[in-house]
Amino acid sequence: MFKLKKAAEADAYDIAKVQVDSWRTTYKGIVSDDYLKNLSYKKRKEVWELAVIQNTAFLLESDDGEIVGFAIGGPERSEEYVGYDGELYAIYLYEHAQGKGGGSMLFDAVVEDLLERGFENMIIAVLEDNPACEFYERMGGVAIAKEEISIGGSQHTELVYGWRNIKEL
Repeated sequence: MFKLKKAAEADAYDIAKVQVDSWRTTYKGIVSDDYLKNLSYKKRKEVWELAVIQNTAFLLESDDGEIVGFAIGGPERSEEYVGYDGELYAIYLYEHAQGKGGGSMLFDAVVEDLLERGFENMIIAVLEDNPACEFYERMGGVAIAKEEISIGGSQHTELVYGWRNIKEL
């Protein structure tokens, strides 16, 4: 049903579109409508052009060739979580592609990439109200911290999930 491929700089627009559109469906009613409405494919494309050069990103492609999801990971960025060296930075799928095994494929691809790069464990930060929290728990993640962040001028709670030994996943 899906296939994975590594992303290149030329895929940045597709990645940006998945991110923006999935934010608009996943975070509707959680993040302010104005913030979601003002998300920009162009601005996100610029971010992803650089990100796919710095770290390995994976695309999830449907049978008809549509990019329906992506994930990217690399070194843990905050340096706050002692004992965690890797991070799943982002994993997003269009709403119509969720619940069909693609998220697990993307998750596993990032874990394998992190292992190949010498990482032993990882974290991900996710909004507490995100329904995907259940996915991370099913994948073996354990909530290790809570943080308060601001999105669009509103305060939100972010959960940090950790995996101590990604070799066991």
